[in-house]
Amino acid sequence: MKFEELDLSYNILDALYDMKFEECTPIQEKTIPHILNGEDVLGIAQTGTGKTAAYLLPVLSLIDDYPDDFPSDAINCVIMSPTRELAQQIDQAMQGFGYYLDGISSIPVYGGNDGNRFDQEVKAMKEGAGLVIATPGRLISHLQIGNLDLSRCSFFILDEADRMLDMGFSEDIMKIAKELPPTCQTIMFSATMPEKIEELAKTILKNPVEVKIAVSKPAEKIQQAAYVCYEPQKLRIIESIFRQGDLQRVIIFSGKKTKVKDIATKLTRMKINCGAMHSDLTQAERDDIMFRFKAGQIDVLVATDIVSRGIDIDDILMVINYDVPHDAEDYVHRIGRTARAQRDGRAITLVSENDIYYFQMIEKFLEREVTKLPMPDGLENGPEYKTAKKDLSRQHQGGKRNARPSQRPKTNKAKQNKEGAPKKKQNRPHRKPVNKSKKEKPQS
Repeated sequence: MKFEELDLSYNILDALYDMKFEECTPIQEKTIPHILNGEDVLGIAQTGTGKTAAYLLPVLSLIDDYPDDFPSDAINCVIMSPTRELAQQIDQAMQGFGYYLDGISSIPVYGGNDGNRFDQEVKAMKEGAGLVIATPGRLISHLQIGNLDLSRCSFFILDEADRMLDMGFSEDIMKIAKELPPTCQTIMFSATMPEKIEELAKTILKNPVEVKIAVSKPAEKIQQAAYVCYEPQKLRIIESIFRQGDLQRVIIFSGKKTKVKDIATKLTRMKINCGAMHSDLTQAERDDIMFRFKAGQIDVLVATDIVSRGIDIDDILMVINYDVPHDAEDYVHRIGRTARAQRDGRAITLVSENDIYYFQMIEKFLEREVTKLPMPDGLENGPEYKTAKKDLSRQHQGGKRNARPSQRPKTNKAKQNKEGAPKKKQNRPHRKPVNKSKKEKPQS
């Protein structure tokens, strides 16, 4: 489906036209009409499927088409993000999609900044930033101080909801949700659908439309392989890989920040030009590490899963999983950082004895066996790769909240065409030419 077939505002279509966005992704095609119709939405789709546009486009379009319903001095939309980096990326996308929108502003709100940045956030929220894109902890801080009034908020959006719950933000999300008016439309996107996401959806969504896009298999051009090894052998294996010359544009993933720090320290001792990315860094430090990695000043980035979702780096040549993700979809997100933008890439996973079960579940999801590489010279063979049993140890919690009616005018369903897509507004031309006199876009 083309974006022009959706009931988006002229200004949004103009921006999409300039950005050469023509065809909707499946998640956009299935969710945008429901959001335009004022319905709560639960979207399940992995990173890279266009989820950011799936909620930004209809929200911006509604604010543009119905300005009287969205006061200029109010916070009309709150978008929650698990990380600062994703918040920044959402804000950048908003600047592109909202290029032709007058009077609609956004402010990214996240921790790790200096006092000047905090003052800017306070000023923007007091004056009524149209969209607030925030990490949960920072938004809670502003709420507690009294800097934030959400009583007239029309949209509450949770992006990467599963990551936020994994990072322990469940209570913060509920505190924020309680500050919203009962008429607020809630939209939640998640890459996975564990039990805790189902419970959160029951708690904060009212009669949601559920849209689920099947998880894609990794790109065929990713060369996947694994070493079955003992934990102490992992650094020796990485050293051997780098000795072969594969030392540029590499991300090493580990699930724990303590391990990320340890790996980076030991690689530095090996004279490997690397940097570490984890949640203990200040925002300035994280920005500096990411800038230097993107600029090629750092060859190897050791990172937690903070980098595996929502961060666009197109020229990664290799991903190394220092440990095995316990979810096949997390594996897909990690290795999906390589082989992007028509490039080839390699993904190597180090499978210790305790992770054999989880890697076998990943192979089951992939519907094929990943190549097991022989151990490098000088290292003894690893454990036998045999069927393993799962270690059951996790419990989930959840609650419930009363449903709330929607506030805004619904799209007239009689206007829908035979294919189910909303028709254009009355007297709307098929394509409104871009008004080049309005603004001149800088060349990228």
